[in-house]
Amino acid sequence: MNPNIQRELIPREDVIRLIDTLNPASDKLLDAAQQWELLDESGHVPDAPSYSALLQHATDAQDLSRDVLRMTAGFARHPHSTSRDGTAVLRHLAIAATMATRAAPHFTETAECALALTRSSSPYDLDYLKNRMVIDHASARAFLRRASESLRDAVKELDNHLEFHRFLAALTPRETPAPPPPKPSGRHR
Repeated sequence: MNPNIQRELIPREDVIRLIDTLNPASDKLLDAAQQWELLDESGHVPDAPSYSALLQHATDAQDLSRDVLRMTAGFARHPHSTSRDGTAVLRHLAIAATMATRAAPHFTETAECALALTRSSSPYDLDYLKNRMVIDHASARAFLRRASESLRDAVKELDNHLEFHRFLAALTPRETPAPPPPKPSGRHR
């Protein structure tokens, strides 16, 4: 096999291990984006949204983003992150890290608005705060979804890399054992 191609390959075990790490992380981000809701059943901001529940969204989003950052940093330290396929994976991981870290501040802003709702009496202020809450919360959830999508895109790159491993394995001729050396004949000269 061409040494340049071999140098570009991320070891198969590393690829599988990374896929096994990224898939659950992507699922967690997507689950959070789908489950953390602000609006009630009628599609309105509740009159008294829970500050602590909304702050918990921010805390949990921070934990999720920390996990994505650690995975991204770990892969960036990997020697194969500079290969062609490694760079593509790292690009998706970097986008996921950026998106995930943007979610927590928006959840925090939502919680801050919920707290301000309890102190406001002006109908104009209430409408403004509720609208801001909807926008911030929806933005935070969108950032989590986009982070999840970027992790899925990284997994697709890694799946393609595994396919390339399989392709190369099919091209590599199987080594046949060398024939045994001839046995000495019983006749001597």
